Amino acid sequence: MSELAKQLIYDMYVKLLHLNEQKADTDLKALLKQADEADVKRLPGNMTTIHVISCIGHSEPINNTGIAKKMNLSKANITKISSRLLKEGLIKRFQLTDNKKEVYFRLTPSGKQVFELHEKLHQKKAETFDQFLDSFSEPEQSAILKFLQGLTVMAGKKQDVNK
Repeated sequence: MSELAKQLIYDMYVKLLHLNEQKADTDLKALLKQADEADVKRLPGNMTTIHVISCIGHSEPINNTGIAKKMNLSKANITKISSRLLKEGLIKRFQLTDNKKEVYFRLTPSGKQVFELHEKLHQKKAETFDQFLDSFSEPEQSAILKFLQGLTVMAGKKQDVNK
């Protein structure tokens, strides 16, 4: 592959990262609008917190450690977010009868409303993405998958910016 092609791919990658940041703001605004239309009273103010609700909704009962692993966030960050969600009445905590040490979370009815709104948004995005992927052949889809898997591994590694 030529250096020019590599540079173009990198430039598109950086552009995609910037667009993704902008899209997160747009998604939050769309979610806020849907929440208003559906008369959902409690909606967290950022997407990470909404994704924690989604993680709990998909995996309940789940504890801080489980959420942190699934979301690739620190336990301290999850503790901070879950404390806020408890105060806002979007999740509840409980202990299993056979394990009184570990604290688990479930969604409250208000939390379930947020979860369902978020699921609808993701479902629409998935349908649009599927239609987009259908424009590529199977070998192209395999190459895209391989690229994204490698990119995910690369993004997950801590990089020394001083090199």
